[in-house]
Amino acid sequence: MKALILDSATNILYTALCLDGKILYESYLPGKHDHARVILAEVEKACLNAGMDLIEIDKVIVGIGPGSYTGVRMAVTVGKMLATLEPKIKLYAISTLKLMASGLKGRVLAQIDARRGNCFGCIYQPDEDCYFVSEALLEKTTLEKEKYDNKVDENSYKVNPIRVIELAKYVEEPRILTPNYLRETEAERNLS
Repeated sequence: MKALILDSATNILYTALCLDGKILYESYLPGKHDHARVILAEVEKACLNAGMDLIEIDKVIVGIGPGSYTGVRMAVTVGKMLATLEPKIKLYAISTLKLMASGLKGRVLAQIDARRGNCFGCIYQPDEDCYFVSEALLEKTTLEKEKYDNKVDENSYKVNPIRVIELAKYVEEPRILTPNYLRETEAERNLS
């Protein structure tokens, strides 16, 4: 099984390509507001480094957020495009916060800056696939009061791509996959 993993919801564009439990390519590409410029080049680079064509991929797993409004859409759009154009490629989705926590054990406080003292966050245990605090838009200090063993944020996470493959959920109809924004955009809030 050849699986491509993409997440663009944070300051880091995460890309991995795995074959039957072996990591063939993995990249953490830092950037702010420029994932759209490099995401397709990263997919191509992953395939070239693994010595395979894009159409050989069996599944694409995308982080669906929460996170940067525009950033979240990049990986989701690429995943939907691949699964729609090549029916052999199956689309899977995973929370970006789960993806960020996947490389750790125990209770993991995962958070992404949402500005103005807020974060998108949760306390999640990847080895048990359970939440102790559900994903939500919260004040940053709220999660700090909870019990946790490890902490990651959008600039300091290490993904376990094999665990991500296990946790991802199949998307039966790729065209209707929507990102998990957890709040309205600033423009939508300003209309109110």
